[in-house]
Amino acid sequence: MSINFKHALSQKSIYVAALSTCLIAVVAFAVLSHLIAEDNRKNNEDFAKKTFFRKYESVESEFRNIEDYQYLLRELIQKDGLKNYRDYSLVLNDLNKKRNLLTYSWYYYDNNKTGKYESNNPLSGIFKDRNKAEGSVSIKNSGSGHFKDLLISRKDSMFWVSYDSLVLPEKNILYYGSTVSLDDLHQYFTNVDKSSNTYAYVFTREGICITHPEKKYIGKNVFEFTDIKAKDTLCSKVKSGHTESLATSEYLGIGVTRFIKPLKTDNFDGYAVVNYVNFITDENIDKVKAYTVYIFLAALFLIVTVFILFQRSTSIAYREKEKIQSEKNLLLVENEKMHKAEVINQLQQLKNNINPHFLFNSLNSLYMLIGINKDNAQKFTMNLSKIYRYLIVPPKENIVPVAKEIDFIQKYMELLTSRFDEELNFQLIIKDPAGLEKRIPYLSLQIVTENAVKHNIATVDQPLEITIEVEENGITVKNTYQPKTEIVQGEKFGIDYLNQVYEYFRENPLHISVDGEYFICFLPLMK
Repeated sequence: MSINFKHALSQKSIYVAALSTCLIAVVAFAVLSHLIAEDNRKNNEDFAKKTFFRKYESVESEFRNIEDYQYLLRELIQKDGLKNYRDYSLVLNDLNKKRNLLTYSWYYYDNNKTGKYESNNPLSGIFKDRNKAEGSVSIKNSGSGHFKDLLISRKDSMFWVSYDSLVLPEKNILYYGSTVSLDDLHQYFTNVDKSSNTYAYVFTREGICITHPEKKYIGKNVFEFTDIKAKDTLCSKVKSGHTESLATSEYLGIGVTRFIKPLKTDNFDGYAVVNYVNFITDENIDKVKAYTVYIFLAALFLIVTVFILFQRSTSIAYREKEKIQSEKNLLLVENEKMHKAEVINQLQQLKNNINPHFLFNSLNSLYMLIGINKDNAQKFTMNLSKIYRYLIVPPKENIVPVAKEIDFIQKYMELLTSRFDEELNFQLIIKDPAGLEKRIPYLSLQIVTENAVKHNIATVDQPLEITIEVEENGITVKNTYQPKTEIVQGEKFGIDYLNQVYEYFRENPLHISVDGEYFICFLPLMK
């Protein structure tokens, strides 16, 4: 489609169009900016939730590891009583070091008769005078584990001590359990995902803080040093199983998205809190908006510039365009004429080669058949005289109706079967009669079947099977693939001829392939 610049826009129309385009661009970029910002915010919210779940799972997993360790310790102690508790504790601690576990196993044996005790627990002082356990906070739980839990402060460090007791003969008591450094526990949670812009802490149902990045808050009540309210812990009333709200971080002093979810095991009943820093989200959205404004201004300037240059160059472009288009059309017409003349000449040369080529092969077959079977030779001669009428006056356009080609190939295959007898099996299948009304290159079926006979073995023990299937959009010629061992000499007049015809009519070319035991040639049909 060519553009006629004789009807070029007036200067006023150009400015009106430019102003309209600018207004549309302003609206489009405003909407785009809003959609990008909302999409970016949603993506950040989704990322925050994924980070929360990942952090929560790590916290829950470690708490369950601690609990499983306590059950293992109880099972070993109660199995053998006083007998091997020293060895159990020593072996478990060695394993914990190798596996980088946080828990430390200990025992405290109180001999009621002698009043002496034996322990490997640095915090054993809490059992010497249990009525004066200074620096410790009891953690209540209603789980099925029945372990007692204490928070103990020693030398600016906090420890979570979980223990049980076993009463032995003569009222001797064996205390055993595990100790976890809350500093190490928090460090473990921090290292789970350093790039997630989050921090987590845990508190009991009563509000006692178990872990926190700020040491001074450990052991304190979260309802006193944070803005967490009782309603924030009502997670069971929320479909997602956790609460989510915007809050101010007591640790960082900036806005965060706070997630709270129950953390409950057999020996612990509390909540895990994950705070996601919001300023990352806000910064990303601001950057998106800024980049959108820059792109809008650049695009607006480009649009105005293009319209001005377009208006000034309209008249010059018209003259140059008209001159070039005229010369181009002239060249295209001349080139098309030359191309068609060249193709017609090539097709005529190929057609002239095919007719004597086919006659030569037929006479050669007749010569061989005379020495084998004279009756078949006579029948062969009669069929040859009938089908050669089809070859005397070839079509000018080199394409014929499919029905004529089918009639011809049937007579031609009679010639071949009379020569080869049991060595050749031929089958014609009309799958779609509508295909008979279309057209196909002249002698295409004869060329393909002749190649099948020429290049494949055909014996009584190994007969050559040729099948022609007529469909709506093409004809499939299929023969058993049993190539001769020796190289067959011959010109490729037939295949070149078919390719030239399909190329001339700008149709899909024939497709040749080998599928398992069959050689397949697909000939597209023309309307």
